[in-house]
Amino acid sequence: MESLIAALSGEFLGTPIYFWVAFIAIVIGLLVFDLGILHKDEHEIEARESLLLYGFYVVVALLFGVWVWFQRGAQAGLEFYTGYLIEQSLAMDNMFVIATIFGFLGIPRLYQHRVLFWGILGVIAFRAILIGVGAALVYQFSWILFLFGAFLVFTGIRMFSHKDEEPHIEENPVFKFLSKRFRITKELRGRAFTVKEPDPKTGKIVTWLTPLAVALIMVEFVDLIFAVDSVPAVFAVTQDTFIVYTSNIFAILGLRALYFALAAAMNRFRYLQISLAIILVLIGIKIFLVPLGIKIDTLLSLGATLAILAGGIVFSLWKTRNEPDISAEKRPETGQLEP
Repeated sequence: MESLIAALSGEFLGTPIYFWVAFIAIVIGLLVFDLGILHKDEHEIEARESLLLYGFYVVVALLFGVWVWFQRGAQAGLEFYTGYLIEQSLAMDNMFVIATIFGFLGIPRLYQHRVLFWGILGVIAFRAILIGVGAALVYQFSWILFLFGAFLVFTGIRMFSHKDEEPHIEENPVFKFLSKRFRITKELRGRAFTVKEPDPKTGKIVTWLTPLAVALIMVEFVDLIFAVDSVPAVFAVTQDTFIVYTSNIFAILGLRALYFALAAAMNRFRYLQISLAIILVLIGIKIFLVPLGIKIDTLLSLGATLAILAGGIVFSLWKTRNEPDISAEKRPETGQLEP
C-alpha cells in the first residue's frame, strides 16, 4: 500500500501521477456512461438531448477546473478554463466540417453518434501524441513559440479571407485515397464499419469499408488537422502539459455532445468563423510575445476569448434571425461512393 501511494505521488511530465489517474478515470467513466447507459440503444439524437448532454459535460469540466484550482492554485485553474474555452471556440469550425462529411456520405443521424463516439478514442490518442511532441519542442527550443505564433496569425488571416468558402469533400485527399485504395460499399450496412462481401470481379469474399468507416476515418483526419491550430493556441496560455491535454479533451468531449444541436442549424452560425479568425490572430500575437518575456494576463485572455466568441454567436443569430434552420447535412451530393 505504501509503495502504491509513493508511486502515485511521483510525477509524470511535471504533474503528480494521481492527477493523471484521476483524469483518465473521469474520461473512462464519461465514455462508459455515454455509450453504455445514455446510448445503449441507438437512436436519433435531437437538439434538446444534445444540449442537455453538452450541459452535463460542461459541468463536469467546470468541476474538474475547480479541483485543479484548489489543488494547484488559482493560476493553474485559470489556465485550464482559458485553454478549455479556446479549444471549444476553435473546434466549433471542426463541427461544421464534420456535418458536411456526414451530409456528403449520406450518414443518417441514427449512426452519427456512433462515428463521433469512436472518433473520441482517436482524439484522445492523437492529441496526446501531438501535445507531447509540442511540449517537448517548446522545452528544448523555446524559440519555436515564435513559429507557433506566426502560424496562428497566418491561419487566422487565411480563415478570414476564406470565410465564405465551403469544404469540398469530393476533393479531399483522404477521401480520394480511400476511394482508390479500398473497396467501399455504395450503401450503408447498418451500423457496421466493415463487412465481408464478394468481390464483383473475382467472386471471392473480401473485406469492404462502409461509408460509416469512411466517415470515421475522415473525421479523425479532420480533427488532426484542426488540432494543428488549436494545440499551439493553448500553448500560448500555458506550457503545462497536463493543463493543455486535459482542457483539450474536456472541450472535445463537450463539443461532440453539442454537435447535434449545432448541426440542426448550421446556417445560423455563418459569421462565427470571423470570431474564430480574430481569436486565432490574437492568440498568435500572445504566443509570439511569450519568448520575449511579455506575458498577457490569463484572466484577460479568458475574458477576451469569451467576449469575442459570444459576440460572434450573438451577431450570427441576430443576422440570421429571419432564416429557417438548415442543417449542413442536407446536401444534394450524397451517396457518391461507388463499389
